[in-house]
Amino acid sequence: MSAPRTLPWPLVALFTAGYLAPYLLPTTVGRLAGGLPLSTTEAGAIGSALLLSSATAGFLLASRVDRTGPRTLARAGLALAFLGYGGAALTGAVPAVVAGAVIGGFGSGTVTAVAASGIAAHRDPHRVTTLGLLGVSALAGALYLTIPRLGPGHGLPLAAIALTALAVWPLTARLSGRTAPARTPVGYDRLPHPRAGLLLAAAMTFWSLAQNSLWGVSGRIGLDQARLTEVSVGAVFAVALGAGLLGVVGAGALGPRLGRAVPIGAGTALIAGCIALSAAATDLPAFAAGEIAWNLLYPVVLSYVIALAASLDPRGRWTVLVGSASALGTAAGPLTGSMLAAWAGFPAMGRTLGAGLLLIAVPMTAVALRAGRRPLPVADLPVVEVPVESPAVPAQRAYDTASPNV
Repeated sequence: MSAPRTLPWPLVALFTAGYLAPYLLPTTVGRLAGGLPLSTTEAGAIGSALLLSSATAGFLLASRVDRTGPRTLARAGLALAFLGYGGAALTGAVPAVVAGAVIGGFGSGTVTAVAASGIAAHRDPHRVTTLGLLGVSALAGALYLTIPRLGPGHGLPLAAIALTALAVWPLTARLSGRTAPARTPVGYDRLPHPRAGLLLAAAMTFWSLAQNSLWGVSGRIGLDQARLTEVSVGAVFAVALGAGLLGVVGAGALGPRLGRAVPIGAGTALIAGCIALSAAATDLPAFAAGEIAWNLLYPVVLSYVIALAASLDPRGRWTVLVGSASALGTAAGPLTGSMLAAWAGFPAMGRTLGAGLLLIAVPMTAVALRAGRRPLPVADLPVVEVPVESPAVPAQRAYDTASPNV
């Protein structure tokens, strides 16, 4: 008798651990600037180096997760994250902090690559993605509320990421140690749908750049332009993160009912309006409305983009590559936002980013429409148990958890 179908919680946990560093980037960079002899620009450069290292790991490992085995790579990534972030948290020497951030970033990227590949192989990648986003949003929100109460210093957010990696480690025992040959689809040695995948990856680079251009200067907009206190700005961010949780829950409940093209295209267009509203805010209501609505929509669209990338290759390589391209945009976002704001002011920055997002929504929607007309991907077809030799062993999925039907 088949075991009951369960969700792959190890993949959800890996997703959470891998994405936590980018989610905590604003507080990490702020505390680096406040707790070490670094300027805001220098602290931002360290954050960018962390994200670039994470993206590099994704690009290098996109086609190697199957070969090396998810358990081995996941443990290696978690170890690097724990040692890198933990070491950076414990030292006040700037070179050591930089090295730890880069090592930890590579670990985060490795963990994310394993999670993305496993999610793409799952029968319902969108549901698993929304659970992962829910996990990282909830954890990041709790940390944003908790870390300020624990005192100053650059080490607290870095230590939180390191301890999360340590906590996730035991769950890697439920990942397979190697890839089962039965899972590898015939004819998929090369990346399938290269044009669609490259177009989506390129669009996601600029999509993430626009999001993080605003995120990188949102605090300055609230303080300098909207004339709010630091407490008010922090309260807006806390509510915005809560709205993000609601967005993830809504995306999970909606599922594939609207397809992927409508949530991605219309959602990106709405985000463009939110960015323009937030960047032009001169008081609390406008600032709060823009930031909260933006944080509500952002994870919804992201979940559908990840599911779209998963549909392009059931082995998860496009999911990893699209995620790494997104990390590149994330790394460049704060610097881009600062430069645009210094050159033209916050309102013009918001209009520029919004217009760019409207343009980017066109190719992303086109990829989603084309993917929606494709037949059922190989990974979603039933896996037939074929005895290879006596005693017969049923074929297993590479990302097997406690239940063989996951």
